[in-house]
Amino acid sequence: MKNVEAKQKEKIQNLKMLPKHIILVRHGESEGNKDTSAYSTIPDHKISLTEHGRAQARLAGSRLRDLISSHGSSQDWRVYFYVSPYERTRSTLREIGKSFSKKRVIGVREECRIREQDFGNFQVEERMKATKETREKFGRFFYRFPEGESAADVFDRVSSFLESLWRDIDLNRLNNDPSQDLNLIIISHGLASRVFLMKWFKWTVEQFERLYNPGNCEIRVMELGRGGEYSLAIHHTDEELREWGLSPEMIEDQKWRINANKTDLNDHCKWYLNSFFDNELDSDEDVKEEDIDSDDDSKDIFLDTES
Repeated sequence: MKNVEAKQKEKIQNLKMLPKHIILVRHGESEGNKDTSAYSTIPDHKISLTEHGRAQARLAGSRLRDLISSHGSSQDWRVYFYVSPYERTRSTLREIGKSFSKKRVIGVREECRIREQDFGNFQVEERMKATKETREKFGRFFYRFPEGESAADVFDRVSSFLESLWRDIDLNRLNNDPSQDLNLIIISHGLASRVFLMKWFKWTVEQFERLYNPGNCEIRVMELGRGGEYSLAIHHTDEELREWGLSPEMIEDQKWRINANKTDLNDHCKWYLNSFFDNELDSDEDVKEEDIDSDDDSKDIFLDTES
């Protein structure tokens, strides 16, 4: 009984150390969003916000403050910002920051791994249009821009960032007091945000390619569930998730995560199994050699013996 109580106490303590929210924010409207010809004369990382983009960021700051202050278990909440080094994201943070007093902000970190996808130095407008048409035919995740990156490349560096993020949380490098609600706000770009969610929720390439880009200063909120999992379905409605491109199975998974424990994850993959296996056999004895198509090379992925 004491062991059970001790484990429960440890679980509660661990949950207190986890961020209450992890919030993804795309930058405000940029000069490149307004006029794509800007990319042919201005380096991507130097593209600035428009006046409308700055107004969007100020409004986003107000919305973020209201969200955090009204959805936490403690009024003594804090925020920690991660920001892409691009000018448009840094400017977005400056405007968002006007809604937060210094005592609420425990840190700001510029993080290169959440920067925009590299489309390749200066972008000639006519050439980029043709290149993006080719990307649609090839596939948005694996297509690599000449002298630039693919979404798969962005996935690799965002994955590295996530590993660092979890180490920071586990080792309390963010200097968070457990009595305070910690909220992480990540100010980044459209594709980087989608790839972040893909990595976090273990979405497939096919699921990623369903997703739509967030709008300028759109906020996507991952909230901590009761068992230690994060879910988009706590703050966002089914309709919102559908508008983002999530399938019914992906939305159902988000709802499951609201009450899920981390130890339950391995048992919650039937939908994923079914995408690879037509049926689930109870034992090895149910597999008969004559039932296997001898012309099907797919069986070669399995070893002949177990080691």
